[in-house]
Amino acid sequence: MVSRRLLRIKTLQICYAYFKSDNQSIAQSEKELFFSIQKSYDLYHYLFLLMLDVSQFAQSRIDLGSQKRIPTFDDLNPNKKFVENKLLKLLEKNTALNHYLNNQKLSWIKYPELAKNLYLEIRDSELYKTYMNSSVSSFTEDKKFISDVYSQIIINFEPLYQNLEEQSIYWNDDAEFVINMILKTLRSFKVNSDENVELMPLFKNDEDIEFTKRLFRKTVLNYKEYEGLISQFIQNWDLERLAFMDNVIMCMAIAELTEFTDIPTKVTLDEYIEIAKYYSTQKSNLFINGILDKIVDHLKKEGKMLKTGRGLIGEI
Repeated sequence: MVSRRLLRIKTLQICYAYFKSDNQSIAQSEKELFFSIQKSYDLYHYLFLLMLDVSQFAQSRIDLGSQKRIPTFDDLNPNKKFVENKLLKLLEKNTALNHYLNNQKLSWIKYPELAKNLYLEIRDSELYKTYMNSSVSSFTEDKKFISDVYSQIIINFEPLYQNLEEQSIYWNDDAEFVINMILKTLRSFKVNSDENVELMPLFKNDEDIEFTKRLFRKTVLNYKEYEGLISQFIQNWDLERLAFMDNVIMCMAIAELTEFTDIPTKVTLDEYIEIAKYYSTQKSNLFINGILDKIVDHLKKEGKMLKTGRGLIGEI
């Protein structure tokens, strides 16, 4: 479930914290790394639950309207298209989702205003109005609407990000990644699906677990060696003046370039340059790109960066 990009980001955050700490052990940091990844998986289920809570809030408003002393025509004849959304009904009874939520005791019960305000945000959108006024009623339309709510409204709903930041330091940068995973999951729901539709696993495979462990350990254990390599290619620039985050990013990139023979060089470079855009100083990605290009040339000449596997021998 967790993408390689997010695994790299989680590793970067823990590496940064490790190097800034005076007493954190490698074992402790590695444990924290996998805990932070598990928290991302919690969020994956938590954001599914949020959509269900929004639907329940909408149903409560319909119920209140019908109980008015003098109900209006609309109170007595509400449009139930949203609360009866066929995809949401499948999610409500999904065995894997309910099992995980119960085991992890995940609930939005302490934050009722979030579901309310998100409902109002959705209700006032053109997306919602178009959906509710459509004469079409199909599973395909219902699924598309929920997918669009995640990709157009929830992903841009600032109160959600504020709430998640208050709940957990591990969720500061996860929401967009997790929403993309939710969108991928929704594609697996079909009109004839039942409660046994599988959700995404925490890791795609054992290779992702090994990738995370090795990337973290190699970066930490070889940090001084990688720093020395970086210093060789920084012209007119003192290593101590280099932004610390830039340094950690480049050390991780070197670890990946040299230790993972099956990952294409271009993939590694592109990943860390993109990460630098969000986690370091302005224009750091250009600086890091230039330095890493020189380091790649050096490592290839030294025979320290070999790529093997299908389609990788002799690459760039």
